[in-house]
Amino acid sequence: MDKIREKLSNLKLEAESWQEKYEEVKEQMKQLEQENTEKENQIKSLTTKNQQLEDEVEKLEGELSEHKQLSEDSHNLRSHNENFTKKNQQLEEELEESDTKLKETTDKLRETDLKAEGLERKVVSLEQERDDWEKKYEELTAKYDEAKKELDEIAASLENL
Repeated sequence: MDKIREKLSNLKLEAESWQEKYEEVKEQMKQLEQENTEKENQIKSLTTKNQQLEDEVEKLEGELSEHKQLSEDSHNLRSHNENFTKKNQQLEEELEESDTKLKETTDKLRETDLKAEGLERKVVSLEQERDDWEKKYEELTAKYDEAKKELDEIAASLENL
């Protein structure tokens, strides 16, 4: 019986030992589950944070792309602006040349108008002179015809005599 008690006592001790190990393992399991829960929460938090960062990266890449496009457009506009400025300068120079030529042409036109007015007055004067000469010619032709008629009459009367 002592052996049984001793065995019983050993079994109790062993059971208590197993009970303590069970409690320790149970406590460790609780801690591990708690750590696991914390890790899962941390994973969820990090996953969310990672997704937010990925979204932010995507957004920033989009903005970068837009900025690159804007920069390229700005460069193109600057280039076009320089071309337009050069073209504008050329056109202004051509305009100045055209203005100078216009002034010269206007001056020549005035001179030509003045000459034309002088020539018109001269033409009017010459036409008047011509009209006067035609009038004199007609008068002289009439006198000549009259004188010829008289001469013919005198010649006819002389022949009749």
